[in-house]
Amino acid sequence: MAFTRILGKVGRQLYRPWVSCQASLRSMSSHIIAMEQSAPAGTGFPPLETFTEEEAMMRDAVRKYAQERVAPLVSKMDENSSMADEVIKSLFEQGLMGIEISTEYGGTGSSFFSCVLVVEELAKVDPSVAVMCDIQNTLINTLMSNLGTEEQKAKYLPHFATDMIGSFCLSEAGSGSDAFSMKTKAEKHKDYYIINGSKMWITSAEHAGVFLVLANADVSAGYRGITCFIVDRDTEGLEIGKKENKLGLRASSTCAVNFDNVKVHEKNVLGKMGQGYKYAIGMLNGGRIGIAAQMLGLAQGCFDHAVPYTRQRVQFGKRIFDFQGLQHQIAYVATQLEAARLLTYNAARLKEAGRPFIKEACMAKYFTAEVATLTTSKCIEWMGGVGFTKDYPIEKFYRDCKIGTIYEGTSNIQLSTVAKFIDQEYNS
Repeated sequence: MAFTRILGKVGRQLYRPWVSCQASLRSMSSHIIAMEQSAPAGTGFPPLETFTEEEAMMRDAVRKYAQERVAPLVSKMDENSSMADEVIKSLFEQGLMGIEISTEYGGTGSSFFSCVLVVEELAKVDPSVAVMCDIQNTLINTLMSNLGTEEQKAKYLPHFATDMIGSFCLSEAGSGSDAFSMKTKAEKHKDYYIINGSKMWITSAEHAGVFLVLANADVSAGYRGITCFIVDRDTEGLEIGKKENKLGLRASSTCAVNFDNVKVHEKNVLGKMGQGYKYAIGMLNGGRIGIAAQMLGLAQGCFDHAVPYTRQRVQFGKRIFDFQGLQHQIAYVATQLEAARLLTYNAARLKEAGRPFIKEACMAKYFTAEVATLTTSKCIEWMGGVGFTKDYPIEKFYRDCKIGTIYEGTSNIQLSTVAKFIDQEYNS
């Protein structure tokens, strides 16, 4: 299976079906404008679930791709704790690893909201594939696009869009939620740095061709010495540690990455010296919307498998869906899913519009993780014994969802951040 494409070449660019309408839809869809112009006076703005033509096209294409190319491999990848090479290759082929990268560098040249829709659709089928796509787009590509020199962007962005996975190295054994207490150091020597330390829980490290590494280049300055370095995989002294044997997201590699006297030229500093902590905070704020999309898609995918079963399963002479007690549970979960979707889409639209979004991103990330936990648990109960087996994907969704309350900021960190914003609002 392959998407229907409009093929053409501009440098290294491969045109995808949603790219052809890109120019006219970049900032505001003519479709939405038409809706607003034709709407009766006083109706206000379109609903949050109104998509541009480009967004709808991308969502539908990714949904089809996920069902046809990813779904048949999910169980095997989970069992083997390994992402299939053909899945990684197809993600690049379909332009899903460079969604916001400019067409100048061979990317799709689409929007942040389109990225959110892509992650949601992939997560409905396999959250492991979704997180690989999410990290690449919301962290790696964004950091390089926003902070890279022209030389750095020319070197890496075309590869990020077509054939190279990147990994973001922040967490350490002693710095999780307290991320800036990191011990990894970068010592200056002439025109290069020597990096020593170890990172943990690094997503996609097994497949990464380059690592964006946060290390402290001026320990005396505390967290204000933290700097971001670009480190190629084949750099001497860089070692990929053991792959974690995880509860969920098993197809997504999570490894330690060790740096033993790793020599990095000063031209490989990404952004400004001592600004790494700001970059990390900024990227994680946006990245949390991506994780919210992942948890939303995961929960919806699980729900979509379970509800049809309740409509077919007969007990006491009628469908179990027809029992009022079960109807109320299903309706409640559906309501939570809709609320989670609106929170996620609102945060994404705010970010895309250049408006403050951090509080809303934290709310979305926190709430979608809670909803995913509720949904997957309830779906197992609705399906009874078969929901507890690997014959259905429900138990995998149940295992996969737990990480949502942990990575890219724990649920308690999200709540603490929301509380800070509330406190500030009531001070004004």
